[in-house]
Amino acid sequence: MKVVDPHVHFWNIETHVYPWMKPEGHLVGDASAMLRNYEVAQLLAEAGEIEVDKVVHIEANHGNPPDPLEESRWLQALADDPLRHGLPNALVAGADLSLAGCEAQLAAQVEYRNVRGIRQILNVHSDPAYDYVGRHFMQEPRWRENFKLLEKYGLSFDLQIYPSQMPAAVELARDNPGVQLIVNHTGMFVDRGSVAGYRRWRDGMRALAQCGNVAVKISGMAMLDHAWTIESLRPYALETLDAFGIERCMFASNFPVDSLFSSYQTLWQAYAAIVADLDQDEKDRLFRHNAEHFYRI
Repeated sequence: MKVVDPHVHFWNIETHVYPWMKPEGHLVGDASAMLRNYEVAQLLAEAGEIEVDKVVHIEANHGNPPDPLEESRWLQALADDPLRHGLPNALVAGADLSLAGCEAQLAAQVEYRNVRGIRQILNVHSDPAYDYVGRHFMQEPRWRENFKLLEKYGLSFDLQIYPSQMPAAVELARDNPGVQLIVNHTGMFVDRGSVAGYRRWRDGMRALAQCGNVAVKISGMAMLDHAWTIESLRPYALETLDAFGIERCMFASNFPVDSLFSSYQTLWQAYAAIVADLDQDEKDRLFRHNAEHFYRI
């Protein structure tokens, strides 16, 4: 089985700093098994029978204080090393769009040839166990003004939010039709345990799907469903496919985070089982071609 994996994190805890890495692991529970060096060799070793053709690296919040340019420098060096098979093929770099000087940071990021987009985690939740950033960036005028710079620099934006934030994200997408947004982790259905929570996720995803410049990664579901099964993931994957269509969806691993709940091979085999009845062209889009298109690799 050949895949293009559009959501992978690499880190080296000996040479770089990741202040968010703690054993308690925030919403993932005990993250002790994740606190290890994870680079190209580790990913390929864990892939098993899955043939990883290309990889998109998503920023891992390096630095204390944050230093996303150093992370991009290190990752580009990995990609340029012939011993690492050209991986990662694309970088979604970090940037703080709330800063007055963020344009200089964006201009510096695009100097790295593999940079394709930006991610700034936006997750806000009333439950401290789920809250990432403690502020509503999408409501801040400077942040929204700086977001418009992404079009100038030809950058996409990886959108990591909760369902309660989806109405604001719809407004953001409509205000910036020239920016490609890519929803992370199937919309992070954090409140799925209630009817209202499920509907908020479903309706929010359908509203986002009405924006032609929004795509989605079916990934990260295990972070909120630690004892997942194919049948527990199936409704969320199929609803997402139904809302966005085959042409705007892509499967992704979220490794090594999801390694806390699955092997790499088991996760991709689960995705394959969920869409087993699709034709080969549709499968090729979901597992490879859409990722290549949206991340330009």
